[in-house]
Amino acid sequence: MKDFAFGKENFVLIAIAVLLIIIGFVLMSGGGSQDGVSFNPEIFSVRRIVVAPIVTVFGFALVVVSIVKKPKEPVETPDKKKA
Repeated sequence: MKDFAFGKENFVLIAIAVLLIIIGFVLMSGGGSQDGVSFNPEIFSVRRIVVAPIVTVFGFALVVVSIVKKPKEPVETPDKKKA
């Protein structure tokens, strides 16, 4: 068995953080003009300029926290296994 630097909890937190980042970018998308020339004021909606960046930054912060966090249970090595 290989020794991993992260525990199961770290991997779960990283997965949640990546999901939050993806949700943030999806919230930022859209709002373009139909013909490419006219102005669409929907690009300045609260969802796109306030909510989506906050969600995305929170996701990036959670990635950092999940990398720095030490696992609760000690990682077992082959020579430290209980018989």
